[in-house]
Amino acid sequence: MGGPRVSTSRSQWQPKPPARSVAPPAFLLPTSSALSHQPRARAAVSSPVPSARDHPTTSTLGGAQGRGRRRQAADREWSSSRVWVWPPPVPDAAARRRPRRAVIARPLTPDRRRFAAQSPSAEEGLSPGGAGGQLCTGTADLVDFNWETLGFQPVPTDFMYVMRCSEEGVFTKGELVPYGPIELNPAAGVLNYGQGLLEGLRAHRKEDGSVLLFRPDENALRMRVGADRLCMPAPSVEQFLEAIKLTILANKRWVPPTGKGSLYIRPLLIGSGAILGVAPAPEYTFVVFACPVGHYFKDGLSPISLLTEEEYQCAAPGGTGDIKTIGNYASVITFSFLQAESAVYAKERAKERGHSDVLYLDPVHKKFVEELSSCNIFMVKDNIISTPLLTGTVLPGITRRSIIEYARSLGFQVEECLITIDELLDADEVFCTGTSVVLSSVGCIVYQGRRVEYGNQKFRTVSQQLYSALTAIQKGLVEDSMGWTVQLN
Repeated sequence: MGGPRVSTSRSQWQPKPPARSVAPPAFLLPTSSALSHQPRARAAVSSPVPSARDHPTTSTLGGAQGRGRRRQAADREWSSSRVWVWPPPVPDAAARRRPRRAVIARPLTPDRRRFAAQSPSAEEGLSPGGAGGQLCTGTADLVDFNWETLGFQPVPTDFMYVMRCSEEGVFTKGELVPYGPIELNPAAGVLNYGQGLLEGLRAHRKEDGSVLLFRPDENALRMRVGADRLCMPAPSVEQFLEAIKLTILANKRWVPPTGKGSLYIRPLLIGSGAILGVAPAPEYTFVVFACPVGHYFKDGLSPISLLTEEEYQCAAPGGTGDIKTIGNYASVITFSFLQAESAVYAKERAKERGHSDVLYLDPVHKKFVEELSSCNIFMVKDNIISTPLLTGTVLPGITRRSIIEYARSLGFQVEECLITIDELLDADEVFCTGTSVVLSSVGCIVYQGRRVEYGNQKFRTVSQQLYSALTAIQKGLVEDSMGWTVQLN
């Protein structure tokens, strides 16, 4: 445990004692937040025959690989408050030739996991001080992380929330557990028949250190509607909100500083019970995890480019397009992200072919605009804001609803109606909304080989006004006159 065990004897390995003991390099010292979780260091015990545990490195690892592994081993030793000699003694040639035994990994406790998340990693290409090779400073309330490099991808945090439901449809009291894999039966309903729902919401850190949630009750209600459609029991609104709050507070040090991003919370409701025939699962699990995120699109706040999909549809009438089931997103991955990535790859040869997402049309007439693969869409024409009508194939987005309500409060005329692709191409402004993208301006749309530009500036007038107003409320920069935010102290 703790490193490779090498069977040695004094005759086989006689390392020379070091001339002096020195402190480990500065980048190996744990941060103040990590030290608060460390037990008091034990006194070093001198031994005539050092073991592999006392010396976390061996000369069997050479070059860059050896240096990376030696540094990781040193991190592990220091995080468990051991005292060792740096650099360690080098074994002789006989010891280097001896075979190494298999290493048994030692499970990380929550305290060790916290420090491991902050430690430099040679395998991930991180240099001392934090992600991205820049020096960062952590505190008891904020993890040591390079927030400037934050994108929209998974970042392991400290804890997640798990609550299970029995065959009687009753959810028991949930608990916080260390963030990590969950165990599922191969016959689980979610794996075999896609019985699962997801939600998404953001938490922002205010200047005073408190955290704001944006309309979490709406996510709870939408999950309950989707659960009823998929014959699944769902947590009550109170259970949902409690799980969200506990998850955020347990991972509060992962909420980015003001203006650097937000904490994305992902609730999942899955059929975890084993079932072979097509039927509801006998058991369900509610999971909530969180990770810090930045902008959803790679270009940040720059206007995005949309490619109109003319062959495939995102949802069909009478289907599940109006609920947030996990199966809705699998069908759009190939036609949205693969096309977008191939276009990004082709930017070097033809920049005008680059696209950020795919715009879907209705499945019947193939002329009415519905939504993007990840968000809702709006258009502005003659200062009138329009968005596709909810006909059962469009997801009722919470950000969509918020934009409609807030725009009307500002005096805008907002219409929910059928919008043809020709009307969209003739609009003054186009923008999309969603929890992930918040509000993103559309710079151009490609349809049947025709490319329509909507201006070169970052935002047009209406979308800029709505984006600024919405994000100011979400971040607590202005008074929440709509009563949408929930503050966690």
